[in-house]
Amino acid sequence: MAWIDLEGAVNVRDVGGLPTIDGGETVHGRLLRSENLQELTPADVARLVGEFGVTTVVDLRSTVELTTEGPAPLDAVAAVRHAHHPVLSEFLDASDTIKAALLTEAIAADRERYPGDMMCGHYLGYLDNRPEEVVGALRSIGTAPGAAIVHCAAGKDRTGVVIALALTVAGVPAEVIVADYVATNDRLEAIVGRLSRSKMYTGDVNSRPVSAHAAREETMLVFLEQLGTRYGGLPSWLDGNGFTGHEIAALRARLRQA
Repeated sequence: MAWIDLEGAVNVRDVGGLPTIDGGETVHGRLLRSENLQELTPADVARLVGEFGVTTVVDLRSTVELTTEGPAPLDAVAAVRHAHHPVLSEFLDASDTIKAALLTEAIAADRERYPGDMMCGHYLGYLDNRPEEVVGALRSIGTAPGAAIVHCAAGKDRTGVVIALALTVAGVPAEVIVADYVATNDRLEAIVGRLSRSKMYTGDVNSRPVSAHAAREETMLVFLEQLGTRYGGLPSWLDGNGFTGHEIAALRARLRQA
């Protein structure tokens, strides 16, 4: 696993060097994944931009998360584009009472969508409820002039799904995608520790044991299986949501070793 050790983030890695089904591999320095980037130090920023060539931040957090947390250090770098693609349903104009009711409905929908694994149902909800944002995130990765770094809060769920979709386009086999997804568990305590210091996330992370935040291998495995079962495969879902065959080919080429 190509971990990138930074001072202000603990769940950062390059998904280059992964094998593809046809014997190739993904390219280093094209696609990075991370948790919240709010605590990056100047040295971290210099390393991401200078050493890894980051030109695009693909931010999957909600609008509320983004505004509550405020600007992140990479936002001050003129050469880095911030692409905001919130993959969770947003209830920005609703009252607190209505938001609570809508959240309860969303949790019930996650359970109904895939009763055997509610978290898989939650991931499928990104595709069902926010396809334009999921497609937008993949488009931002595919059109980045340099490396794209994808992040959410912990770098596990929203980031895990978008990275899994990108790697599927690149031809990475399911078992390798799952292994990348669960690698987050290697840094889980440090991730929870970081988020517990944040005014946005402290209530959620401290209300559950650390183990409750773990990435489960079976969740990502069934999610990838459901791409075929529910949607006829990822290319079919992408095409149905405006991500063209040309864009699929361009993203695949960008992420693979020539």
